[in-house]
Amino acid sequence: MNRIAVLTSGGDAPGMNAAIRAVVRSAVYYNLKVYGVYRGYKGLIDGSLTEMDASSVADIIHKGGTILKSSRSEEFRTAEGRSKALKVLKEHQIDGLVVIGGDGSFRGAQELSEMGIKTIGIPGTIDNDLNYTEYTIGFDTAINTVLEAVTKIRDTSSSHEKATIIEVMGRRCGDLALYAGVAGGAESIIIPEEPGNIETIIAKIIQGKERGKLHHIIMLAEGSGNASDLQKKLLEQADVNARITVLGYIQRGGDPTSFDRILASKMGVRAVELLLNKKTNQVIGIKNNSLFNMDITESLSAERTFDRELYKLTEILSF
Repeated sequence: MNRIAVLTSGGDAPGMNAAIRAVVRSAVYYNLKVYGVYRGYKGLIDGSLTEMDASSVADIIHKGGTILKSSRSEEFRTAEGRSKALKVLKEHQIDGLVVIGGDGSFRGAQELSEMGIKTIGIPGTIDNDLNYTEYTIGFDTAINTVLEAVTKIRDTSSSHEKATIIEVMGRRCGDLALYAGVAGGAESIIIPEEPGNIETIIAKIIQGKERGKLHHIIMLAEGSGNASDLQKKLLEQADVNARITVLGYIQRGGDPTSFDRILASKMGVRAVELLLNKKTNQVIGIKNNSLFNMDITESLSAERTFDRELYKLTEILSF
């Protein structure tokens, strides 16, 4: 192992820069040449690579986004596109590749591994939707971003004595809505794992009004339905004129929390060390505060473990 490369792919997540920094500096520490690939797999196909050193990643650990930029590449999904990417790696004599991203990014790493390039995946997605690991880089920061918004929304919701629907990201996994909802004191949480029903939400709103509650926060994961449809049902069935706030891409940005910076740093170093030990087709995860690595194929087929105990807290605490 003499030369490695690192890329970020898919949706950006706070902490990706900390992971890039860890990969580059640990590579330098172990006397490896390291290249940064710009714009993910698209940049790999286009040959958009640059050699990096310790100074290349100075002053980025605290920054959100990714200095290597990111994109999604339809061309890479084709055999021809992957062949172009492989050719670029061979031309630069790159032996190993660290891929920071989500499940789609990992599938790309899996394909390259089958073509002879040693690959290691680092989980970077705010949705926390990679089932094999407890936490992904960016998730903790996104929770705190949502919490900041919830605090401000509650102020105006109380002033106008309104119910508010806050829509957050999470098409297949409701962790962002669940964790932010519990931490932010939301009265109702609607997620793909527990869609709930309109009757329960209405009952909670009525119960709250009867004891003088001035607001009702509903956290809705985007994969659980349309906020406008829910707003319409509340108006029609309970004469509740709820407001809607869709947080959108604000959830992806911002300076990463200390948790995400440390997690990304640990995973970046571990990725380089795995490559040095000639490991390939591996992803890094965390469970019980300890890092581990496993086969990419196995990680992508891992079953979802839903924290039902945390969800139960909503029912207990949301009176």
